[in-house]
Amino acid sequence: MSKKMREQISAVLRYVVLILVGLVMFYPMLWMVGASFKSSNNEIYSTISFIPRNPSFRAYIEGWNATGNSYGLYMLNSFKIVIPKVIGAVIASVITAYGFSRFDFPGKNFWFYILLGTLFLPQVVLNIPQFLLFRNWGWTNSYLPLVVPAFFGAEPYFIFMLVQFMRSVSKELEEAAEIDGCNSLQRLLYIVVPMVKPTIVSVALFQFMWAFNDFQGPLIYIDSVKKYPTSLGLRLLTDAESGFEWNKVLALSVITLLPSLIVFFMAQDQFVDGIAAGGVKG
Repeated sequence: MSKKMREQISAVLRYVVLILVGLVMFYPMLWMVGASFKSSNNEIYSTISFIPRNPSFRAYIEGWNATGNSYGLYMLNSFKIVIPKVIGAVIASVITAYGFSRFDFPGKNFWFYILLGTLFLPQVVLNIPQFLLFRNWGWTNSYLPLVVPAFFGAEPYFIFMLVQFMRSVSKELEEAAEIDGCNSLQRLLYIVVPMVKPTIVSVALFQFMWAFNDFQGPLIYIDSVKKYPTSLGLRLLTDAESGFEWNKVLALSVITLLPSLIVFFMAQDQFVDGIAAGGVKG
């Protein structure tokens, strides 16, 4: 067997394995979409097949208002949290990372190590003191505890990631811009940000998905049902003591996934560039 033939067979086997693994990983989502079109729990429980016998949009139509409020209200509430949180995380992370990567100030290394240390601090340890603090400020039953910390560098993972990328940006470019009269903010906006744009997109994408899927934060701080995001609104369908219809739960789950999927596919090129660059640097 020639070397070329062996390489072709090896390539075919690799693709076959990757396709099979991809199908195994994708099948649960495919099943969820198919089950959302099934008519009853009995049909869902009776088979692992995702193909419904009599496809129907009934679960989507009835599930949209099954919680007492339109599910669109919960979607809107989620965006009220997610959009400002993404903006705050990007702005705060970029500015903080730029400070750590470019400026020398007293205690720089100490504060950076403290920042890294918070990466290993479980969120459950912070829940009670944070709740007491925000309650004393009168922020409970509002979106402020979920949004405001993002504007003050409360995402150490993103800061650490951006610091590593900004350190790789040539300082000579900034020095040339400084000679031309650019201040530090202008150097950040016109030199550094375009160079680390893929990483910034990755930060925004991760924050969007994490914030959109956050369940614990809204559960702690939001009391009013009309202020619930989708993560809590979807839970209302599973609170009935007499049981619940899975097709409605799955239908609304599909709707809830759509914003994250749309954002990911819109930003996937930049996201892949950022991950690939990280792999090269690592």
